Amino acid sequence: MRHCVEHPMISPFRSRRIRAVDLFCGVGGLTRGLEDAGIDVRLGIDVDPACEYPYTENNKSKFLKKSVEDVESHEIAKVFPKGCLRLLAGCAPCQTFSTYNQKATSKDKRWWLLRQFSRLVLETAPELVTMENVPRLQKQAVFREFVDTLHSACYDVSHEVVYCEEYGVPQHRQRLVLLASRLGPITLLTPEEFGASRKTVQDAIGDLAPLAAGEISDSDPMHRASILSETNKKRIEASRPGGTWRDWQEELVAECHKKRSGKTYPGVYGRMSWGEAAPTITTQFFGFGNGRFGHPEQDRAISLREGAILQSFPKNYLFAPPEGPIYIKTVGRLIGNAVPPILGEVIGRSIMAHVANSSQPMKNTHPGARSHA
Repeated sequence: MRHCVEHPMISPFRSRRIRAVDLFCGVGGLTRGLEDAGIDVRLGIDVDPACEYPYTENNKSKFLKKSVEDVESHEIAKVFPKGCLRLLAGCAPCQTFSTYNQKATSKDKRWWLLRQFSRLVLETAPELVTMENVPRLQKQAVFREFVDTLHSACYDVSHEVVYCEEYGVPQHRQRLVLLASRLGPITLLTPEEFGASRKTVQDAIGDLAPLAAGEISDSDPMHRASILSETNKKRIEASRPGGTWRDWQEELVAECHKKRSGKTYPGVYGRMSWGEAAPTITTQFFGFGNGRFGHPEQDRAISLREGAILQSFPKNYLFAPPEGPIYIKTVGRLIGNAVPPILGEVIGRSIMAHVANSSQPMKNTHPGARSHA
């Protein structure tokens, strides 16, 4: 355990701008939310080249295509101007810890990425840190190690599982949010403090133009629906909002679901309900057979644009160049992996409120944590 010493404030925290770097930035869901909250995100870092266009086109920050394990501390330090409060933010790839991943082991390389996040925190010593991930992560040793590292570096840490629909994301999505600060205790705003109101599928996508399966909107190339096979056309026609494949006639039921081992998996081939939040938007949301992703009324799976809106992206958010091709699997993956921008705004406004209300001397590590502010 490092010894923490207190240093007097050079200036009131509330008068200092917050600048951020977004690790594992993806298409910019977290960055957009932080910007909407008033935080200046200077740089997004991701190894996936497909993220660069949507990230830079929709946000003010620059993009660095690089694996976080190869990022050096000086690459982060140089984007922060003197006198600012520095925020290191990010969401390490969560497939390792997801309930959908039954094969992950402690040797999975993706565990290493969270440790790289920890390394960069120690090397850059930002005043503020936030991480978003799947709830299952908090049960893993690698997460406890991350939290212990923050404590040893004199950060106050809080973390909790957030139900995104309570904050206005029109989707049933649970996420683990961690906040850490060297300015004092920090917590996430409650839904009431954030001023949230719940939204339904109807609220979110009820005004979009109707589409047939396989059709693309003339006004928005992102509003496109996947083609359905003849069998799946019959299946979705036989589906009702909130129902399952158990409602179908026997000849439409997939062979795997007729077996005893498949009878307990009703969460596929379903329609959404207008009056409820959507199910969790995964990287495969554009496929009718991949979950409860059938449109409430139209005989198709939801479109790419509808999936993005249910993730709380603005309706005009660009995911591919206007004149270029749109690859459904690629864009679907980017949307499903994104941090919902509204959750990003909750995190950002929580940090802003924390800074505005902080009055304690700032803690630092001893001897001399490296600081570039």
